[in-house]
Amino acid sequence: MRMSAADWKPAKLDELGFVGRGKSRHRPRNAASLYGGRYPFFQTGDIKAANFYLTEYSQTYSDEGLAQSKLWKPGTLCITIAANIAESAILGVEGCFPDSVVGFVADPEKTDVRFIKYYMEILKLQMQSVSRGTTQDNLSVDKLLSFDFFTPPLPVQQRIAGILSAYDELIENSQRRIKILEGMARNLYREWFVHFRFPGHENHPRVTSSLGEIPQGWEVKKLGEIAADMRRNVPKGQLEESRPFVGLEHIPRRSLALDAWETATELGSNKLGFKRGEVLFGKIRPYFHKVSVAPFDGLCSADTIVIRALRPEHYACVVACVSSDAFVAEASATANGAKMPRANWHVLEKYEVVVPTGKLAIQFSRLFSDVLAQQQALIFQIQNLRRTRDLLLPRLLSGQSNFKLLS
Repeated sequence: MRMSAADWKPAKLDELGFVGRGKSRHRPRNAASLYGGRYPFFQTGDIKAANFYLTEYSQTYSDEGLAQSKLWKPGTLCITIAANIAESAILGVEGCFPDSVVGFVADPEKTDVRFIKYYMEILKLQMQSVSRGTTQDNLSVDKLLSFDFFTPPLPVQQRIAGILSAYDELIENSQRRIKILEGMARNLYREWFVHFRFPGHENHPRVTSSLGEIPQGWEVKKLGEIAADMRRNVPKGQLEESRPFVGLEHIPRRSLALDAWETATELGSNKLGFKRGEVLFGKIRPYFHKVSVAPFDGLCSADTIVIRALRPEHYACVVACVSSDAFVAEASATANGAKMPRANWHVLEKYEVVVPTGKLAIQFSRLFSDVLAQQQALIFQIQNLRRTRDLLLPRLLSGQSNFKLLS
């Protein structure tokens, strides 16, 4: 396929398809009657968290919610214009979104929506730059439509999108496997520590404890007896070498798999150090359930509790316990502060946990740790795929690539 950069023509987004804002006309927007139905309601945070296709959501609209909104079809490109500026993802299912999100429906005779999604990555920094305001960042529809999208002929767009989306499909497949492993880990904990259905449980009669009936031979301990808060303070300033940095925004909700981080060479404020395998527990607004296992040594926000098991046989018990819904609920109920509640380790270390002893503790740790190891291998696989895709993306979308790639 022979072509030059001159074959790439500039076009505004509304020349390549339909552009419209999402709708959420009802006031107040948080009226309970609008939510809890069967219509997915995607918000800016959901779009930012998505990799390529948008399928996961934190809220749904009811029939009343839909009546004051609009249902967009799969294949719509969602672009955030407030809060998280210029993030984008393609709807994988029907859904609604508010007016802080713009929907783009590609004209199939002019462009491939996947190509436009990738071109958004090229323009993102520019869009964010023109959106900065004195009080709140905002990318208006007029500003969005002022940008040129340089597009080659449709077959070339489709070929470029096919090359790049192959990486995103592998990434999403790995992310699905991580979620399956997440479910396995939670089910394993539930079977052993809630229902007490562990191997050989028939030979362990129940005995009375402060937490109710537990298997004979198991113990009730305070969390602080089997785990510690590691306060490795790292002062602000220049670092001797670059190090991975994990902010609270990087820790996913309800997932042990930490798959995003930055690299820091200088710190603007004091941070904490953590070691591979330790638990990073976001203590601000703990009900957000930000609890993950560190896949490497690094630095994290000082608003994180870094939790380490004191003995190897208790490692899995600690990780499973502090990432459980019950523990997060306790952290939320005992948090300090009304506007910005913070979990308190000195309270949480008194939390009572049931732990097996001897071979059972070792067996559980082995099973649970194997699931974590598989998750972490997938995390690094995802990082490598993203890195390769991101190296290819500007080359393929510049109009200056070696088009042998596309033949």
